[in-house]
Amino acid sequence: MSIYVIDDHPLMRDAIVMVLRRLRPAENIVELERLDKLTSAVKQHGMPDLFCLDLKLPDTTGCSGVIAVKQIYPDVPIAVYSASPAADMEEACIEAGADTYIEKSASSAELTAVLRGLLMADAEAEESLAASTNSKLSKRQTQLIAMLDKGMSNRDIATELEISEHTVKVHLWRLFRRLGVKSRTQALHHARNHGLLSTSGSA
Repeated sequence: MSIYVIDDHPLMRDAIVMVLRRLRPAENIVELERLDKLTSAVKQHGMPDLFCLDLKLPDTTGCSGVIAVKQIYPDVPIAVYSASPAADMEEACIEAGADTYIEKSASSAELTAVLRGLLMADAEAEESLAASTNSKLSKRQTQLIAMLDKGMSNRDIATELEISEHTVKVHLWRLFRRLGVKSRTQALHHARNHGLLSTSGSA
């Protein structure tokens, strides 16, 4: 498995790669300048474990890169980063299939927190899929449902679980995707209708 960093700006690409090498020193990290080189790169370096994708590439427009990657690799997490403020593009990117959105102005610590959270959330998702049926959630996802039911904010959840708010966002996005919903309200509605809150208090 490999992590693919797709960015036509060498400095930003280097920064992302440096963080990833600290988080996953044993992982093969593949650097690309354009999205159209991805297919041949995967044939050469192996299936992707994670995509770190610059929103603005020479061969993409808007969220087209996210959509294209998601169509080919629907189960691989995508971290999108961009010079555009989150208020402008984050919602569109998540809607297109990205798992998290990082502003290029973010500090190294913020970038590390987001990528660590994404890698942890993905590992948890794989673990829960292997350990349970599709009708069940991982322990962390069950905790999140219970916290949403209490009306807790991302900050409250971060404090309770002793993780960053960025990581909370990643976990929530993974939970929403697992349930096939797009919001807290829909997640709670789904949980109540499928009996997922009945055991959440003991998690």
